[in-house]
Amino acid sequence: MFSLKRFILGRRLASTEAKGVKVGNVVGLSIFSSDALSSVAYATQEILASISSSLGGLGVAVAAGAVLAPFYRLSLPVAIAIIILLVILGVSYKQTINAYPNGGSAYLVAKSNLGEMPSLIAGASLLVDFVLTVAVSASSGVANIASAITVLKGHEVFLTIAAIVLVALVNLRGTEDSGKLFAIPTYGFAILLVVLLGSGAVKVLMGHAPTPQMVETSVSTAASVSQFAILIIFLKAFSAGCTALTGVEGISNGVSAFREPRAQNASKVMTWMLIMLATMFMGVTLLANRFNLVYMHSSDPRVITETLLSMLAKAVYGDVETGFSRILYLATMGFTFLVLIVAANSSFAGFPRLAAMISRNRYLPKQFSTQGGRLVFSNGIIILAIVSSLLVWLLHANTDLLLPLYAMGVFIGFTISQASMVMHWRKWRDTEKKWLIKSAINGVGAMTTGVVLVVIIFNKFKSPDHLSGVWIIMLIIPALIWLFLKIHWHYDHIRASLASSRAEPIILYSKSHVIVLVNSIHRGTLEALRYAKAITGSGIVEALNIDFRDESGNPSLVRFALESEWQMYCSEANIPLRFIENRYRQVVEPIVNELDRMRKKEPETLFTVVVPEFVTESIMGNILHNQTALRIKTVLREMPNTVVVSVPYKIGGGHDRDPHIIGTA
Repeated sequence: MFSLKRFILGRRLASTEAKGVKVGNVVGLSIFSSDALSSVAYATQEILASISSSLGGLGVAVAAGAVLAPFYRLSLPVAIAIIILLVILGVSYKQTINAYPNGGSAYLVAKSNLGEMPSLIAGASLLVDFVLTVAVSASSGVANIASAITVLKGHEVFLTIAAIVLVALVNLRGTEDSGKLFAIPTYGFAILLVVLLGSGAVKVLMGHAPTPQMVETSVSTAASVSQFAILIIFLKAFSAGCTALTGVEGISNGVSAFREPRAQNASKVMTWMLIMLATMFMGVTLLANRFNLVYMHSSDPRVITETLLSMLAKAVYGDVETGFSRILYLATMGFTFLVLIVAANSSFAGFPRLAAMISRNRYLPKQFSTQGGRLVFSNGIIILAIVSSLLVWLLHANTDLLLPLYAMGVFIGFTISQASMVMHWRKWRDTEKKWLIKSAINGVGAMTTGVVLVVIIFNKFKSPDHLSGVWIIMLIIPALIWLFLKIHWHYDHIRASLASSRAEPIILYSKSHVIVLVNSIHRGTLEALRYAKAITGSGIVEALNIDFRDESGNPSLVRFALESEWQMYCSEANIPLRFIENRYRQVVEPIVNELDRMRKKEPETLFTVVVPEFVTESIMGNILHNQTALRIKTVLREMPNTVVVSVPYKIGGGHDRDPHIIGTA
């Protein structure tokens, strides 16, 4: 039988088919660094946008042809400060790699060193970070390709959601050995960006780049802004540019995937990633300044402006409409799109695994720790796709709206992870050499990222820009932690209740009473009666029908017809048919009341209620049928001494029997 699910996702895999594929350094760099390296596509863009927004807030006129060059040059010290922070983080995370060769996510490190609450804060911030990574990376990727292929403009939301769904489907299939495939976009992007930066540097050295005087307005206007205002502009630009640091922890999380010696290999890859990210980020920022590029947030959130990387490529390559320049431009934008999609894909690996880890500790539903038919955590992948797609739809696939939400969750994870490592080295001070130096390194990392986190929160809340939206994250993370605790309490409560119930004495029921609910006579009714006779033994079996009285309080015509058919088809079964009178057209309540009455009369009797249930393969059939049966089962399963059993039957299933042989069942 054809199965659309199996066609899309592939055949089911047995547990024995799971493969622990280990990757080398070259492939590992492409897999675990794509998130960090792809941030080059939007980090400088956000710095310049923040400066433009700040100047607008100070009343300084900002336009494409009249940007104050002295202010835009603030992006250079901002970039240097971010690179210094990047180095601090890199050195700190290399410590984590060596201490946790099986993988050291902020959640795990915090759980083993700081306890429950810090680990839940880290876990919540990481889950939010994964969702935002998918939304931001996919949106930025589509924005870059739409900047190059203008026919895609206006369709960014649809294209971004389509990309997310496609990546989710790939992950649901559990594609094996995909690392080499991911290497193509990552290294292609890196090579083409180096070509772009090199070409731009050559153009500057040859004197073909525009000079600052071409767009610089009067210096007196710049001097009119106070030093304090410049400091605020710097801090806002710095907090916006910290999006360049997202994904730095990816290698630390995935240490276990590297070949032996895992820790040393992961540490080497971390060094390569730091060098590549710092070089590309600084190069883009320098050239954006040298070519006097301007980037501002769109006043209409539904309008997505051309990306800074597209502007830079056009400025460097010149006429990109024809010739080799066109090829280089399209290749750059195409690989930028691909590497950002790969960055989104990294979250589809991280989110389900983290959710499964939290689930095993009973802070998320157990379904998150269940592997699907393709040996992947399907529920986590599906939830991530749905939530990130919803976020993209709500914020119009606009990175100007998405990116301000990004850095806060990331730096919460950074700070908790580094603080946890300080405690780790103190725990092992008796056996770990140079523990004090190692603790000091992580301490510097924790203090630095903590200060940056405070700066980010302060600037976002002080910002008049309605796009900041950091308050959303400050609500979501506590809400997630509350949800974790509620779920954990529920599982603990159920576990304790089940454990205590083992000590309860086993009391055998002295009698059995089976009740078959009957609405009319058909094959389903007969199958239910056969089943009741089969399980009864020496117990009592009876059929029960709700008799809706008419306006005069007389028995309904349906009752007379049912009594006649009962004598015709079910007389040999020797099962009495009893009617419950009801004047209020109720179905469930009379059954509940009758069972209550019977249970009080026979407290040592086990009552089994048999419900005939029509089985249909269509969605419409499920909507049109079985709703009453569902209500009955939902209510009756809460009643003590009561078991509810469904007896399914299917029309045209080839199971029809002579109704008169029911008595032999």
